[in-house]
Amino acid sequence: MPAQPAIDWKLSEHVRLLRLAAVGSVDDGKSTLIGRLLVETKGAFEDQLLSLRRRRHVADEDEINLALLTDGLKEEREQGITIDVAWRYFATPKRKFIMADCPGHEQYTRNMVTGASTAQAAIVLVDARHGMQEQTKRHMHILALLGVPHLIVAVNKMDLVDWNEARFAAIAEEVRAFAAKQGVRDLHIVPISALKGDMVAWRGEHLGWYQGPTLLEILETLDVSDALDEKPMRLPVQLVNRPDDPKLQDFRGYMGRLASGVIRPGDEVLCLPANMIARIERIVAFGGDLNEAFAPMSVCVTIDRDIDLARGSMIAAPDAPPVPAKEIVADLCWLGEQPLVPRKKYRLK
Repeated sequence: MPAQPAIDWKLSEHVRLLRLAAVGSVDDGKSTLIGRLLVETKGAFEDQLLSLRRRRHVADEDEINLALLTDGLKEEREQGITIDVAWRYFATPKRKFIMADCPGHEQYTRNMVTGASTAQAAIVLVDARHGMQEQTKRHMHILALLGVPHLIVAVNKMDLVDWNEARFAAIAEEVRAFAAKQGVRDLHIVPISALKGDMVAWRGEHLGWYQGPTLLEILETLDVSDALDEKPMRLPVQLVNRPDDPKLQDFRGYMGRLASGVIRPGDEVLCLPANMIARIERIVAFGGDLNEAFAPMSVCVTIDRDIDLARGSMIAAPDAPPVPAKEIVADLCWLGEQPLVPRKKYRLK
């Protein structure tokens, strides 16, 4: 297998960011695919791989259960499914990626919506043995509802159907017909084996009849000119961090998830509702301070002056401030156990 060049997540600013979601039915191989991408792009830390090898008593990286790189919860490992959304970061020389591993089980569809809500593109996994399942179609419908512009359907486990071209063609035809009904704007279909690695980051030896790009090549070349990171910066404050530590008594951090834009130390920002200008001093993370952060990353920032900010405050770009409004228009994805009652009043949190 050809080696992929290692690259630092904090690489230069000109490398564009792509926010991805991996979706599909249970056992279609989402977590294994993301594990494969992490390994091929050197996004998996060496200590993670070593820990998995020791735990599974294997010597070769190819024998590792790659899904364990993303299935982090104890319940997930016991059940062999993804429950929560697992966020992973990796990069190539051409692009940086934030990948959401979304659960495939119908019971956790609301978590899938959360993971896909900020995605610019989605990888839809389809098991080559079974074709499109009801949950696959449900996920594609939700992605269309969310307005995700790019869909890459990865027909996985081609090794389990003897790399059969006719089987891939039949599934591709079914996918195109369904995607057309959903109004999908940009559709790509690629045969892969996440387990073996064929057509994920390198072409492999078994799919010579497929002349299109690999999955990673597709991801590196998608047009993301309407990306959230190119929109004005918005950081809703969810929590004010005041550590109970005498050594940090002067520390005040504002925590939240970037809704749009990019933020860097030294940036001038507008603090609302105080309507005061400040500068970002630090972007604090567990692994050390960051040089920059992108939507939808969750961050803790500090500013260079004392401003009374609290939960519900907004840190925004001063040259493109948000416009206050009393009404909003939205497409609503209803996931409550009870059906939505039209014209009934609901409280938004």
